[in-house]
Amino acid sequence: MSPNSDSKNSYLISHDPLENILAQHIDDFVAGNQAAKIVAKGLSILGIGLRPLIDHITFRALDIDTCVNEFIRYGYQCDESVEVMEYESWTAKVYRKAGYPVIFIVQAYKDERGQNSLISEWVQKFGDKRIHHLAIQVDEITQAIYYLEKQGVRFSGSIIGARNTNLRQVFAQPEEIDGMPFTVLELVERHCGYTGFSSPQTEGVAEVVSEETAKKRQTE
Repeated sequence: MSPNSDSKNSYLISHDPLENILAQHIDDFVAGNQAAKIVAKGLSILGIGLRPLIDHITFRALDIDTCVNEFIRYGYQCDESVEVMEYESWTAKVYRKAGYPVIFIVQAYKDERGQNSLISEWVQKFGDKRIHHLAIQVDEITQAIYYLEKQGVRFSGSIIGARNTNLRQVFAQPEEIDGMPFTVLELVERHCGYTGFSSPQTEGVAEVVSEETAKKRQTE
């Protein structure tokens, strides 16, 4: 079948309602994130598309269990092999369904521990039905950064995770709305079949390094 003007969103005509819901979330993210637009356009030219390379998508919520209901009804399940992730000001859960992107949902603690988290402030402004960051899995993260920088993508901070470890991550600079970081593209490099989200190098990463950095720059 030859490409046509609707090929960008051709999977939206799927008979699978879950696929359509995820596709809409992904399209909304790409529409509002310049780094994701650059990646999506390049993959589209090759006839691959963005969706097959998505490592995970992350939502922010005031309450994880409420936010995930949209996906639980279609068969997503909490990954019991991953302990509930608890950090200084936030907590997270991982949800999976075979053949679909992994969903990672974070929320600030509802007590005083979460008072210094940016998560609740973000949700109050943008809601919990929008992808906060989307991660693309790459073969070699330093090469991916090199080529994407040539396309105008700027990255915030250094690579998280040392060479020859199972998980390496880096965040592009966030898009901003009204001076607040909005959405972020993430690159992920994985090895040895590792499918988790935390390691000694990445503890605390879901607060999103780039967002914290942006806020600090505003106060300097």
